[in-house]
Amino acid sequence: MSVHTPGHDANCIFCKIIAKQIPSKAVYEDEQVYAFHDINPWAPVHFLLIPKAHIPSMAQVGPEHAALMGHMMALVPKLAMEQGCNPYPDGGYRLVTNTGAEGGQEVHHLHFHVMGGPRPWLRG
Repeated sequence: MSVHTPGHDANCIFCKIIAKQIPSKAVYEDEQVYAFHDINPWAPVHFLLIPKAHIPSMAQVGPEHAALMGHMMALVPKLAMEQGCNPYPDGGYRLVTNTGAEGGQEVHHLHFHVMGGPRPWLRG
């Protein structure tokens, strides 16, 4: 029997990862967000940063999410460096989020891919 909690989708793979029902290799976690390594990395550094609240995509982000989005964006540089990205300006990383079918979104839980490290990368 699945239990529904506000901001959680019992059928969502990322909600299951947050709930520790599916294993992942953690990068960072606090009360609002979870970051974990991508299982099919495209770059030497490739992790996902997701909100713990189930927000399907950027299309559903509104003014009420401003603090959460700011928190996530402020974490990206810190986590990227901790995971091995080289410093700006010669190093750096790519931050990508796909939105909807035409945007290439496969998992309908807002997530940011953080990719970096020496090029060439597998994709991207």
